[in-house]
Amino acid sequence: MVSKIIAMQIITVTNQNQKEIVITQPDHYQIDLVDPGVEVNISGKFLVTGKQEVNLEVIIHHKAAHTKAQTNFKGVVDDQGYLRILGRIIIDKNCPDTNSFLEERILLLSDQARAETIPDLEIKSDDVKCSHAAAISHINHQQLFYLQSRGIALKQAQNLIVDGFLEN
Repeated sequence: MVSKIIAMQIITVTNQNQKEIVITQPDHYQIDLVDPGVEVNISGKFLVTGKQEVNLEVIIHHKAAHTKAQTNFKGVVDDQGYLRILGRIIIDKNCPDTNSFLEERILLLSDQARAETIPDLEIKSDDVKCSHAAAISHINHQQLFYLQSRGIALKQAQNLIVDGFLEN
């Protein structure tokens, strides 16, 4: 059996450093919240086109009590592209009053576009708030029809919907 070694970028969040983390490149990340009271917002937006295959894995690891993480990833997949987002929240033992939310949303623009969202929670402590949301969908045809009935060309209407999806 051959084992695959995956390098992981580790980002340590303390009371002394960043409170906003924007992930712009697909890779494997671990974000460690190590000081009590640390709050962080984590986000990323990905556009996948052609035959690209994009994999993003993010672990949000709460290692101290009273920590908070708000994580939001969005992706748009066109053509024959493939996007996979694996998000995991880990809350260690003895980390009460921890609050963590993970959201993964993907918009497919073609019938051949593919995507996976894999949210995962590993909670080893009591008195925590931890949840996730994941969705994969196509552009709503009623939204396209509405925009086109106002004189907006199909491609421009799609672009407006994609822009709105990525900004909200």
